[in-house]
Amino acid sequence: MKYSKEEVLSRCKEICKNTMMETLDIEFIDVGDDVLVAKMPVTPKVHQPDGVLHGGAMVALAESVGSAASMLFLDAEKYYIRGIEISANHVKSIREGEVFAYATVVHKGRTTQLWDIKIKDVEDNLISVVKLTTIALPKN
Repeated sequence: MKYSKEEVLSRCKEICKNTMMETLDIEFIDVGDDVLVAKMPVTPKVHQPDGVLHGGAMVALAESVGSAASMLFLDAEKYYIRGIEISANHVKSIREGEVFAYATVVHKGRTTQLWDIKIKDVEDNLISVVKLTTIALPKN
């Protein structure tokens, strides 16, 4: 990583302004050489009608952290990053608290990247497993 942890997290915070990430209160909280971590509060704002975390909100969290990781681990000055495929398996429901998304790279190619994103609760219980494929499109 060519930037400090604080610089990276500050950049992530900046890119979230006036976006869905801000609407869902997604916050990037940690970064390492091969992982980016974000959290999202579980409140009625992200519930489905029966009061549990909406699967779509989890997918939005996962794509947000995976796409941001692609931007960080590739050269975002040279490429646009787009999600091109996502699949999620929701294994446990949650009604309140926070969830944490951990994006780790499975494949970091020049054009496509494959991300494994685990979403867990505060007690480290697995809530969802997400696979995200991103593509790096050259800026011309």
